[in-house]
Amino acid sequence: MLEIGVFTGWSSIEMARALPEGATVIALDVNEETTAIARRYAEESGVAARIDYRVGDARRTIAELEGDFDLVFIDAWKDDYVDYYEAVLPKLAPDGLILADNTLSALRGNEGIERFNAHVLADERVECVLLPLRDGVTLIRRR
Repeated sequence: MLEIGVFTGWSSIEMARALPEGATVIALDVNEETTAIARRYAEESGVAARIDYRVGDARRTIAELEGDFDLVFIDAWKDDYVDYYEAVLPKLAPDGLILADNTLSALRGNEGIERFNAHVLADERVECVLLPLRDGVTLIRRR
């Protein structure tokens, strides 16, 4: 699994809890301080060994990663969602899934999300569905 945007780590902790034995979450974030908090919470939750935290620009880090990710969770800087999406799509496992969070936040004038939604909707390489959970989650898979 790959998580883009960790903040204090709730999502990566829950993903790590659901992983089969031997699998890991690679968790990317740009902020060292919040990543340190996430690491502490992961240790307290007993899943720290299943999460590989990496601090830096996610676009650069993704370029260095090998694929095939079964799940990619995008919940980071909204203006960069299209960049993250394009970077991870070639690294997605054949039956893999991208989850993009906050995809209903375009209703509040978030141009990055609006651009992302239009981009994915027009992308003939994938099919997607937007779930109206909280601020919206879009599920994306290759055709």
